[in-house]
Amino acid sequence: MSEEENRHDWSCVDCGTQNCKYKDRTYPDFCLTTSLDAEDGAWAMNKYEEGRNHDIMVASAEVEYEGYCQWTRVQEIMEFARKIGAHKIGIANCIGLINEARIFARILRVNGFEPYSVICKVAGKAKTSVGIPEECERIGSAMCNPILQARLLNRAQTDLNVVIGLCVGHDSLFYKYSDAYVTTLVTKDRVTGNNPVAALYTAQSYYRKKFGLDK
Repeated sequence: MSEEENRHDWSCVDCGTQNCKYKDRTYPDFCLTTSLDAEDGAWAMNKYEEGRNHDIMVASAEVEYEGYCQWTRVQEIMEFARKIGAHKIGIANCIGLINEARIFARILRVNGFEPYSVICKVAGKAKTSVGIPEECERIGSAMCNPILQARLLNRAQTDLNVVIGLCVGHDSLFYKYSDAYVTTLVTKDRVTGNNPVAALYTAQSYYRKKFGLDK
């Protein structure tokens, strides 16, 4: 192990036992489970009883169990929505994935839901209007507006919001300002055809140099 790797704070990605799941192995010395502050553990468990958090947790576990390795993400979202009583489904989509958003909306409609979409370029404001460098307008002058997307979906009183391809960071702002719970259907990756995990699968081969793993 390199000096750099020895220097970092060890966490769950450094564990090789996953004893928190299997219960028949040995926890590592740096384990977050065995060093957990009782107050932190109690805080989290109490939060599952706040608001609708309990319903969300139960519905999530049921969807995972009932559709395990059978349902697509689209199906899982619809089943989850049914379990939590969500009828009006907000769609926060990238303009570059408008066709995918339309297909998803059509699927929702024929399955008894009411989709309501707000596209990323809503209001058509220039990027420079919020202090984004002018050079960024070379790939398009209109700014993405995730905070307004969230506000308009809040105003539409959606029961559940679904992200389709918002940019890195724009999605963060949308999650922050959405009143409804949010799940993600599509994570944008222009290079891999919106399959970002492909870069991880090839991190030891094609992407090794690009990620600096050859040092």
